Amino acid sequence: MTLAQNPLSVEVSLPREDVALVRVEGYLDVDTATEFQHHLANQLHHGRRHFVLDVSEVPFMDSSGMNIILRIYQETRRSGGSVHVLSPTPPVQRVLDLTGVSITVPVSGSFDEALALIDEQATPAPEA
Repeated sequence: MTLAQNPLSVEVSLPREDVALVRVEGYLDVDTATEFQHHLANQLHHGRRHFVLDVSEVPFMDSSGMNIILRIYQETRRSGGSVHVLSPTPPVQRVLDLTGVSITVPVSGSFDEALALIDEQATPAPEA
């Protein structure tokens, strides 16, 4: 399949100043991964610390897409941020599970759930 047959659409919205909601639609593979990476890098450059990656419209993801998710995860962790994968399709969930990425990067079923995890992470645990 060529890029023309499976274009990638990436839409970024800012529900909060430090949170980027990145909606991805289309195949996330070697042909489209660079475009996805540019969007994420741009948001990092503008100070976003938390990323919610909505992949509910991604029918296929290969190791290129997975590597970008892991890279952004590592970058955000350095600044106390986070990455959350939102509503993966069954094939994408399978890739995340088989590679162990879903153990490292939280997978949420809804944006509100992801936001609650972000807020929970930001709140220090009470001392015993």
